[in-house]
This record gives sequence, C-alpha cells and structure tokens, in this order.
Amino acid sequence: MKFFVACAKGLEYLLADELQALGAGKATAALAGANAEGGMEAALRAVMFSRLASRVHWPLAEFACENEHDLYQGVHALDWPLHLDAEGTLAVDAHVSGPGLTHERYAAQRVKDAVVDRMRAAHGVRPSVDTESPDLRLSLVVRKGRAVLSVDLGGGPLHRRGWRQSQGEAPLKENLAAGMLLRGGWPKVYAEGGALLDPMCGSGTLLVEGALMAADEAPGLRRLAGAPPTRWKGFDAALWARIEAEARERAERGRAALRPVFFGADLDPKALQAAVANADRAGVAELIRLDRADITALKSPGPVRGLVVCNPPYDARLAADPALYRALGDALRAAVPDWRAVLLCGSDELARATGLRAGKRYAFFNGALECSLLVCDPVQPPAREPREPRPLGEGAQMVANRLRKNLRNSKGWRGREGVSCFRAYDADLPEYAAAVDVYEEDGGPARTFVHVQEYEAPSSIPEADTRRRFGELLDAVREVFAVPPAQVAIKTRARGKGGSKYGRMDQRGEFFVVSEGAARLQVNLFDYLDTGLFLDHRPLRLRIAREAGGKRFLNLFCYTGAASVQAAAGGAASTTSVDLSATYLEWAGRNLALNGATGRQHQLVQADAMAWLEADRGQYDLVFCDPPTFSNSARAADFDTQRDHVRLLRATMARLAPGGLLLFSNNYRRFRLDEAAVSAFAQVREISPDTIAPDFARNPRIHRCWELRAR
Repeated sequence: MKFFVACAKGLEYLLADELQALGAGKATAALAGANAEGGMEAALRAVMFSRLASRVHWPLAEFACENEHDLYQGVHALDWPLHLDAEGTLAVDAHVSGPGLTHERYAAQRVKDAVVDRMRAAHGVRPSVDTESPDLRLSLVVRKGRAVLSVDLGGGPLHRRGWRQSQGEAPLKENLAAGMLLRGGWPKVYAEGGALLDPMCGSGTLLVEGALMAADEAPGLRRLAGAPPTRWKGFDAALWARIEAEARERAERGRAALRPVFFGADLDPKALQAAVANADRAGVAELIRLDRADITALKSPGPVRGLVVCNPPYDARLAADPALYRALGDALRAAVPDWRAVLLCGSDELARATGLRAGKRYAFFNGALECSLLVCDPVQPPAREPREPRPLGEGAQMVANRLRKNLRNSKGWRGREGVSCFRAYDADLPEYAAAVDVYEEDGGPARTFVHVQEYEAPSSIPEADTRRRFGELLDAVREVFAVPPAQVAIKTRARGKGGSKYGRMDQRGEFFVVSEGAARLQVNLFDYLDTGLFLDHRPLRLRIAREAGGKRFLNLFCYTGAASVQAAAGGAASTTSVDLSATYLEWAGRNLALNGATGRQHQLVQADAMAWLEADRGQYDLVFCDPPTFSNSARAADFDTQRDHVRLLRATMARLAPGGLLLFSNNYRRFRLDEAAVSAFAQVREISPDTIAPDFARNPRIHRCWELRAR
C-alpha cells in the first residue's frame, strides 16, 4: 500500500530516510512530505516514532473529480459504516486546486455531506462534526482532476508532543526542531559523549526535543498519553498496542541512561520561565541547565565537544538585527570554536552576518517563512597549513591550461556585461567531455560554486578510460578554481541496463542566490540534474527584461520562472507562468518573491501548457515558450516538440495581442520547424545566432530560437 506522510517544507529528504528506517519498504521525497510504501504497521510506526512528520495519511479512495458533484458521488460510494459508528464524530481537512473546486471549506463540507447522507441512509442517524477531537479525521486532496481521500491516522498534527504549553513570541515547531538536530548529527554527537548548547534558547524547544531524542522517547507517547491516535473502525488496536509497548520499553531504557548534558541561556526571564515549565512537563528539567545571560557572555559549558543548535530571532515581529547575528558568530568562535553548530537564520543575508563558514546550507521553512539553515563543523575551522600542491598529470594539466585560457579570454566581456554565472568549459578537449559552469553567489561574503556535468561518452570508449579522464578533469577544476569540495557539484553518468544515465543526485536541499542583470535568482546545484537556471538562455532572458516594460508577459513551460523574473524586473504590467510541475512553480514563486514581484498581477499556473493554452482566453504582448523535447507525464497528454510544435505555436499565437511577439526556443538538436505550416498564421524569423552568448560559442546548437509575430 502507498501512503503519504506530510512534513514541513525542507524536511522531505530527512523524512524519507526516517520512514525507511521505521519500516517503510520505500519512501521518496515529495513536496512538503514523502510518499511511502508499506503496510499498516509502517504507517502506525510513523505515527508513534516519527520526529519529522506532521500528518500520516492512509488512503481510502482515489477517484476522478472535476467538480463538486464528482466529489460528492465519489465519497458517497464508500461503505462508511465500515469506517465510522453511526453516532460517531468526524472532521475533514481539504486541500484543492483546479477550476472545478476552488473553495477548501466548501469541499470539506461536501465530503461531510456525503458521509452523513450515506450513514443516515444505513442507520437512520447521522454522525456529527467535531473539529477538535473527532473519532475519524479525513484528509481530502484534489489536484489535476483526481481526488484522494485518506484517514489521518495520527488524528491531528504530529508535531504536538504534549509537553509544550508555554512558548515564546515566535515558537519553533517540534518537528522542525528535530530536523535541525538531525541535520546537526545530534544522535551521533550524543552517542560519542557530546553535549547540546542553545545560547538563545527561548522557551526551550530545541533543548527539550534534543533531550527526548537522546532518550529515544517516541514523540507519540506523551502526545497520545495512552489513548489511540484515532477511533477509525479500520484501526488495528492490537498492532498499536505492540508498537506502544515497544515505545514505552525504549523510553524507559533511554531515560535511565540519559546524561545531564543540556545547556541553555537567554536574556529574557519570561522565556526562561517558559523553558523551565516545558522541560518540567517533559520530565527532563533536572537534566537541563538554564542561565540568564546575554550572547556576549557565552561560556563553554565544559571541555566535551558538542553541538550548538540555535534559532535566533529573525522575523519582522522580532526585529531581526544583523548585529545580533554578528555577535552570535563572534561568541561561538570564542567560546566553542571546535564544536559543531546548526543555526536557523531568517535569510541568507542574516546567515552571512554571522561570519561563520558553513560547510552546508539548507532551505528550511518555519511556517511560510523560508529560512537558511547553516551547518558549521567546526565553528572555527583550523587554519590550514600550506602544503605543496600535488602536480597534475599530463591530461589534467591540459584541461587546467584550457580552463585558465577560457577564464582569461572571457574576463573582459563578463566584466562589461556583469555576468557572474557562466560556462567556463564545454568539452573543449573532446576526450575530456564535460561542461564546467561557474556560479557566483550574490551578496557578501560571496562564494564561488562550480558545477561539473559529464557528457555521455561513446560506447566504443572503455569505461575505465572514461572514469580516468573524468577524474583528471576534476583534478584540473579543483586546481584552477581552488574552492572547497562542498562548493563543487559533480553530475556523473553511470552505465546500466538500457544504456547510460545520470547517477543519483545529492539530497542537500541547498539553495543560494545568484544575480543576472537586475534579477536575483535561486539555484540548486546538487539535488537536480539541472540547476534551476539555464545559462544558455541568458541573452534571451535579458532581452525579455529590455522589452517587457508595460507589457503582459506569458512564460510557457516556465521551469523555475527565471524569464518571468526578468520580465518583472523590466517593468512588465503582469506575468503569467505556466508549468505542470508543482516543484518548479514553487521555485518560481520564491524567485518572484525574491525580486518583490508578489502582487496578484504575477500569476503561477499549474497546468499542462498545451491544454491550458487551448482553454485560456487572455491576451499577452510578449510570450516566451521553451518546451521540453518530449514529456510523458502521467498528469498530462504526451508531448513531443517535433510532432506537436505547429499545434503549440498556433495555440500560442491565438493568445498574442496585436503587435505582440512570441519567442520560441527549444534544445532538440534534430528539430525542424515546419515553416510552411507555421507561416500560414505567423511571420517567422530565426534569431538563434543572436541568442548565443560568448561562453556558448563552442556549442552554437545548444538551442535554436525564432521570433513569431501575427500576420
């Protein structure tokens, strides 16, 4: 059985790993959660033991749902007496998208109506609604014309552990605190005898969560206090009793061995009172030492190396102050320079204000607020002793020489045009087949990242030779750019059944901001095959910025919305960005928000672009269309650029306002535009050479582009 476990955004990869450790046969990260495979035991173990989950949804039914009638019928068809007593209570949480259902409270009401009508027909009595503690809590999700109705096995939010009643002005949810502790490697630090320190502890959430994690106390024990998580009639009470007994045994054993290695400080006496009260309710007050102290007075709690974990103030209500972050960084370097630190900062700017060198950064969401999580290990890296560089081999030296030549030759135009993200090498030496791209982080102290993507070698070349040459190329990259290994992203190809394919990507969740013209854009070099920014389209995007002033801009197959950001930066009257991927649209939304483009005039549309075009009735003055070569998504009709481009262009031109311009691009190397068919409804001119920047001059067929205007 497949089931879904929800979590805060930023915790997805950690949650997938946790679910597999809890017994799920397979778990894959999704947006704000993970899709898991396994039986009821795996799902109930997640309810009891997961530190990261916010909900566990066990599906009851999936059905086509285009409107409220379909919704009612699909829910009514279920045999509800199998799930709920006639006089029981229920609650419904709904999340809907699409044109047929737009109001979540109304959708939840229709689900309740269908359940009640079915129960009344069977028993003559009806269940009632209880939003606080229902016998059965249902979850409805409607997307792309499909509805999934599930039981909320936990009966409510799992982040509520049952010990926190006192909290500060901007409380941190317990599952996000657990994510911070796991990113910092707290279980390993504790097992090795380390301590936990929070120098701005507030109401003590991180310290209490850290203590209960060290004690191996399941989050569900105290939250449920011996009661079942749900009174759903399909609930396996005997199985739950075994899980609960295991949890109690583990907690008793862990608490008996728990060491008093938890230290906190805060300047606010009310926050410290709340921390004491929370620790007392959790049964760990005697293990946590709390002091009233300013960050500038921070002292090491002892000689043992440990983990600093901290959630300093950062939102508008708490008046985030870069000076406070500088003081925090200074204090940690002075007091615990050899400790590991995990800091949840409200923005990249505040993270940089600490002055700490982060080995890794992750995007974490505290509610709707995107934060930057720094992991520093150690807080103050030791000064490196100079050492003789290892001489490069002959092949690596050739690549290094070419890299230096390319950087030297491109320096002039990069400086004139303000280009900070560019291609430095593109298989210039055919036997060293890879692309090397450079990304300069925006803001100071800026970091340089290098993205190395291996090209597929001909099958006639032995795999050992391919590996050796790629290793030599990496040696040259490290020599020339001299950046830390954590700032080099490497995408390799692994041969397997069916030919060559890319190997597994990292799962770091590390985004950082780069600049392009007047725009600022988020990229992620590690988690995806592509980075979020197609560098070869830089000239096209900058043209869009120049021409978008006062215009209605449409971005089809928008990916992460970089072209929409450029249009907004250029003064577009409105932008509409269409893509089928929720992940890409969320990324596009962050990019737009990063540039202040957050009004209703900047729309994000999750849809199959072709179907949306043929149903839309809007008009646009400037359109950018960059379709994939092909798409066979289960959520949309198959798309092939060569086969379908005439239909796509005709539908797009139908939405173009008089005097408007369509920029059509694709990167299918064997693409042939059907000029005879297209010229029947548009004036066409190929502009490919004008859209190739100097750093892609060696690869002028990386994409082709045309201007289309209405006849």
